This record gives sequence, C-alpha cells and structure tokens, in this order.
Amino acid sequence: MTSLTAPRIIPPAERRLKNRTGIGQTVRNTLTMAGRNIIKIRRTPEQLVDVTVQPILFTLMFTYIFGGAISGDVQSYLPVIIPGILVQTVITTSVVTGTQLREDMDKGVFDRFRSLPIARIAPLSGALLADTVRYGIATTLTFTMGWIMGYRPGAGLPGVIAGGILVIVCAWSMSWIFAFFGVVARSASSVQGISMLILFPLTFLSNAFVPTSTMPPWLAWFANVNPVSHLVTAVRDLADSGTVGFDLWYSLLGSLVIVAVFAPLAVRAYMRKA
Repeated sequence: MTSLTAPRIIPPAERRLKNRTGIGQTVRNTLTMAGRNIIKIRRTPEQLVDVTVQPILFTLMFTYIFGGAISGDVQSYLPVIIPGILVQTVITTSVVTGTQLREDMDKGVFDRFRSLPIARIAPLSGALLADTVRYGIATTLTFTMGWIMGYRPGAGLPGVIAGGILVIVCAWSMSWIFAFFGVVARSASSVQGISMLILFPLTFLSNAFVPTSTMPPWLAWFANVNPVSHLVTAVRDLADSGTVGFDLWYSLLGSLVIVAVFAPLAVRAYMRKA
C-alpha cells in the first residue's frame, strides 16, 4: 500500500541557501524576468501611454506655444526643445519602475517568485532591465516627432543615437532611486507622489525649455547647477554638433554616483522583504 505523506515545508534558512545562485544563473534569471515584464507590457499596452502619448503631446504643445516667444519661430526652437522633452519624458518614465515594483509586491507576485528556484535578486534586476525598453521607445518617438516637425540635428544619426543612449543610461541609473522607494514605501501612489515631487522641480527648473539667461539670477543659479540642465546640454551637444564636453562627463559621473548609492540600498531593502 502506498503511503501518502505531506509535502515537506522548506525552512527559511534552507530556502535562502537554495536560492544562492551563481552569477551565470543570476544573469539568466534576470533576463527571464525582464522578458516576463516585456510580455506584460505587450499584453497591457496602456502601460505605454506615458512613453507614447507624452513625448508627442508635449513636443507639439511646447513647441507651438512657446517656440515663437522664446526663439522667434518654431524651427529655431526645435534644437532647444527636442532634447529638453526627451530628457523630461525619459526621466519621468523611470518612476514607473518603483510604482510597478510596489504594485507587484502588494499583489503578492513577489511572494510567488520567492518560492521558485531562482536568484532572489532576479525579479528586481529584471524589472529594471525591462524598463530600458520603455526608455528606448520614448527616445525614438521624441526624435521621430522632432524630425517630422523639421528638426535636423547637425551631428546626424550618430549624434542622435549617442544622445539617446546617454539619456537611457541616466534614466536607468535614476530608476534605482525609485526602485528603492518602491521597496520601502507603503503604496504605489505614495511612490508616484514622492517621485513626482522630486522630478517636477528638477525638470521644469532647468534649461530644458528656456535659456537660463532669461531667468531671475537666483533661479538661473539653481538651473545652472541642476543635474537635469547638464544632461540636457550634453544631449544638445551630441545631437547638434557631436561634441563631447564637460556636461556629458558630469552626467555620467552623476549616474555612477546614484547607482553606487541607491543600488545597494534598494537591493538590501528588497532582500529583507524577499
């Protein structure tokens, strides 16, 4: 007679030991989880509204409303506004990393991942990797919309690609900040509220839309030291003249510092809950 036995419950200590994987498996698990997030986006395309509608709407609205007042005409304003819209759109898109992470944790999705024989960090690293697809879509649409409106960057396609890659790298680094918020916050709405409270002043109080020379001295000082202004200037230099200057290295160094500080914080906070 066959005896029926209850399934063995794996103790937490043994489960943690089981989930200790090598670098190779961690990379494979990360790619798998990134693929899962991309499939989720494909099945719910409304998640792409912010990276599809926003760059088109903002480019049209800001260009035709402010172009004549700031630069004299629309064509002269396009080299100013397109890099500014690009940086604003892609950076604000990085907030989605934290909000979706918080939503998945609230729904118990990560509890199910915890029971699988995968690297414990894979759900977090996979989500951040998948979001680079969103950044790429926003970048492509912004430059495409600018081209339709008459934007012709002086550095051509290589400069445009270099500027797009720079923005994606910087946005990915900032997503670690919002991933940390997503792990420690109590709700997705609080993550979005805190993130927008930080990003809106940084993006609008910069040189993204108007020259800092037109601002009051105190505001111009803030805009000139604003990291967003350095990123916008670096993208303009790459796209318009192919120039690699101080602003590019400043942006890359800032991204490195953000990752060095917030990646360990996000991973540590996530591991405590995973």
